[in-house]
Amino acid sequence: MVYRNRSVTKLPYLTPDIAPIEAEFRATPEDFEVEELPAYAPTGAGDHVLAFIEKRDLTTRQAVRQLCEQVGADPNGAGWAGLKDRHAVTRQWVSLFGVPPERLLELELEGLRVLQAARHPHKLRTGHLRGNRFHIRLRKIDPSGIDRMRRVLSQIETVGLPNYYGEQRFGRGGDNADRALLWVLGRSRPPRKAFNRKLEMSALQSELFNRCVAERVENGALGRVYPGDLMKRHDTGGLFDVEDDLEEAQARADRWEISPTGPIFGAKMRWPKSESRAREEALLKGIELTQEHLAKWKRVGPGTRRFVRVSVPKIGASVSDNTVDLDFTLPAGSYATILVREILKRDASPPKTS
Repeated sequence: MVYRNRSVTKLPYLTPDIAPIEAEFRATPEDFEVEELPAYAPTGAGDHVLAFIEKRDLTTRQAVRQLCEQVGADPNGAGWAGLKDRHAVTRQWVSLFGVPPERLLELELEGLRVLQAARHPHKLRTGHLRGNRFHIRLRKIDPSGIDRMRRVLSQIETVGLPNYYGEQRFGRGGDNADRALLWVLGRSRPPRKAFNRKLEMSALQSELFNRCVAERVENGALGRVYPGDLMKRHDTGGLFDVEDDLEEAQARADRWEISPTGPIFGAKMRWPKSESRAREEALLKGIELTQEHLAKWKRVGPGTRRFVRVSVPKIGASVSDNTVDLDFTLPAGSYATILVREILKRDASPPKTS
């Protein structure tokens, strides 16, 4: 079909002139640690409980299911701000309904601990977090590559990280975008389950967004402001068009006040103008998608805008013998594996699990 040869592993690198660095990654779950930065703290009152959990070698859904089973809570009443990798040590917030916080704190489960628990009036929803803090360990790194690694990190700190979606977004077989395109075009039946329809549509939207970012990376224009671009403010998230005074907009982008956005195509997505709109329309036309197709599936994929780059201003890198520890923070929805991929020049996604 259209996408199978356009995987994340083949997307252009920000630093193609810097040779790959040999290292071992994800030898153990401890090589990938992530901690959520919450959007808010529990209030201490309400029918829900916000629990800060630490899990190892478990998916978020598996961890929440185990918690619900242990305390007799309804899994349908549970929530989380984001799904975290299985092959990792992750600390994240989840919510359960109608459970005393004390019962959660008493639990002792293999690979799963409840670190904090307090009442809250609302269920935790997807996206309710400020970002994620990562600790990444690269083992058996080639000592001759340390200087090259620092050059890669310096470039990311200066230019930003391409805000590609990672391999995890596209399904175990990597063909969810293909599947979605067929039923959006009316050439096959969509999945029966609403969850699967949304999952596949999300993969299609993500693939198209990755293509937009890839074009900028290939042209050395990740942070460049084009006529008609829809820019987004980093402090407030506000969107605005740029048609005049490109020089002033570029100066603000260079100061990391604003950045260009790319399309998460959907009926409710705000379109850019002039040249930028023409490029995005051409991308849809190239795979025979129309705005009428998007309108038909607006409930499954309403659409939005997403930063084409993210700021990673201070990347900690400590070297000991042939091991490197990286510490950095990314906004919610951005992928640490994309940063590691830039260093290794190969796939850094989680290993496939049954």
